[in-house]
Amino acid sequence: MPQDGPQPVERELPTDEARDLLGLVRELVQREIRPVAAEEEASCTFPRETFRLLSHSGLLGLPYAEEHGGGGQPYEVYLQVLEELAAARLTVGLGTSVHSLSCHGLAHFGSKEQRTERLPDMLGGGLLGAYCLSEPASGSDAASLRTRAVRDGEDWVLTGTKAWITHGGVADFYTVLARTGEDGPRGITAFLVPADAEGLSAAPPERKMGLNGSPTAQVHFDQVRVPDARRLGEEGQGLTVALSSLDAGRLGIAACAVGLAQAALGEALVYTAQREQFGRPLADFQGLRFTLADMGTQIEAGRALYLAAARRRDAAKPFSRQAAMAKLFCTDAAMRVTTDAVQLLGGYGYTADFPVERYLREAKVLQIVEGTNQIQRMVIARHLAGPESRS
Repeated sequence: MPQDGPQPVERELPTDEARDLLGLVRELVQREIRPVAAEEEASCTFPRETFRLLSHSGLLGLPYAEEHGGGGQPYEVYLQVLEELAAARLTVGLGTSVHSLSCHGLAHFGSKEQRTERLPDMLGGGLLGAYCLSEPASGSDAASLRTRAVRDGEDWVLTGTKAWITHGGVADFYTVLARTGEDGPRGITAFLVPADAEGLSAAPPERKMGLNGSPTAQVHFDQVRVPDARRLGEEGQGLTVALSSLDAGRLGIAACAVGLAQAALGEALVYTAQREQFGRPLADFQGLRFTLADMGTQIEAGRALYLAAARRRDAAKPFSRQAAMAKLFCTDAAMRVTTDAVQLLGGYGYTADFPVERYLREAKVLQIVEGTNQIQRMVIARHLAGPESRS
């Protein structure tokens, strides 16, 4: 069985510092993450100590300003770090992306005092975040969320339930979107809620097809009191905070998808080079070579797409359409590539002795999180053709 994983990807990086960073990430991956990934996923073990290590190494705050404890790295570098982490273990890559998403509201909409006081611990102090937007009856239709925050003097009192929360029950803080006003998109406000707040609790983790090392759970808010000093942005600005975060988060999912697909291709290349049938390696058969070629092409195209979107973000250009395209294409590609990897390994690919069956199960969720791929198509079409007519 192959043990070494995929060969390092040749990357175009903007600085020597970025190249050194990627080298350090690869060393950490080989030493701390890849060797235990299969065992810990099989046992549903959440790698909390790995996230503490990533935090103290500066890898949980890469795209944020150095003045607040971040790494000051452009998004095109941060996303390639995510790709490397996800190629070793999707639980870690996706978790890093979710943590970054949970910090986005404070970093971009918080006051100077809020950022100075709270961001350093969130970015490099060993803390782990979660992002609370979806609800049991409010997923793709985020503007219909029902969790409510009611003003009480200098505090807000939150009541409701959030659903499908990555890191639910293990996070140290939650970025929470709650209704503070009228129905619809204008009545929503964002809050930063500590995990130890009285009245906050998590349900048992969901039983999932894959990504079993990453807990996904409902989070309940039962009269949770939050000071107004933990409100992010203006009252009623919450959906703007959420959508801004999701644009960046979709690029994180795209990078994770490419990393997962790269890992699947790596396993397929090793197997087809070693496995012989009819007196020659599988990799000598033209039909299989064509499949490998298609897999590699989809990965390269996905990487180019998410990097192009990241460079637009780094240049302060609009990137919502490009982020949706990257999320759509890369996650669909990951599903195709992991399916092909299982097929190339034949019966072995369907067993837990090889990682490609896990990669296939994990790829599916990437087409769902951070906005389903049907929602991505709606976003893209709106940019290309304008809003739908409502006649």
